[in-house]
Amino acid sequence: MAGARHGQRLAAEVLGTAFLLATVVGSGVMAERLAGGNGALALLCNTLATAAMLAVLIQVFGRISGAHFNPAVSVVFMVRGELPRLLFCGYAVAQIVGALCGVLLAHAMFDVPLLMTSTTERTGSAQWLSEAVATFGLLITILGTLHARASAVPYTVGLYIGAAYWFTASTSFANPAVTLARGFTDTFTGIAPSGIPAFVAAELAGALAAAVAWSLLVRAPVGASAADSLRNVQTNG
Repeated sequence: MAGARHGQRLAAEVLGTAFLLATVVGSGVMAERLAGGNGALALLCNTLATAAMLAVLIQVFGRISGAHFNPAVSVVFMVRGELPRLLFCGYAVAQIVGALCGVLLAHAMFDVPLLMTSTTERTGSAQWLSEAVATFGLLITILGTLHARASAVPYTVGLYIGAAYWFTASTSFANPAVTLARGFTDTFTGIAPSGIPAFVAAELAGALAAAVAWSLLVRAPVGASAADSLRNVQTNG
């Protein structure tokens, strides 16, 4: 990743996030069509496709951009001093653009209207708490796996998201770009635009709480790198 130019990193974030959303939305459409009204089966199919694709995308793009595909992930790495602020802005824009392109691609592949907004209401304190918890857990998973065994990140993230689909009331969006893009699909995975701001606020709160919690767990400042944190634990352990 260190050798990748900024343009390459941003392109990787666009492409990876686009494939992620094409998977989330497309597998939701396919699952709903084939599940015969069985919501649990449709959600299971959507879960498996999303978790598998996440593992693949992180493995493919990780050495280029870090495979964030998620402004909440990027903001934590910016807070930790591992992503410059200007590049963070580029990442966030790239992730949102990629997410919207992924939704359009899924719509085109399944022959549904390209442009639409969701009518699925997702709101309330249980949903907001779920998003904060889901995003907190995602960032702890990423930081913890980087700390212990960086090569395992694709698989732990995929497994975590697969589990979080089922243990959270919101089905774990855990990603502001995903949340925004899903406002523009009136399919199985959509969220009404009125619910987006609260979801995004909860996701960012969960992400920042995870950054603070992890810095306390490894007894290192929030701005320390993963390598510095590991050295600190080894020295004091």
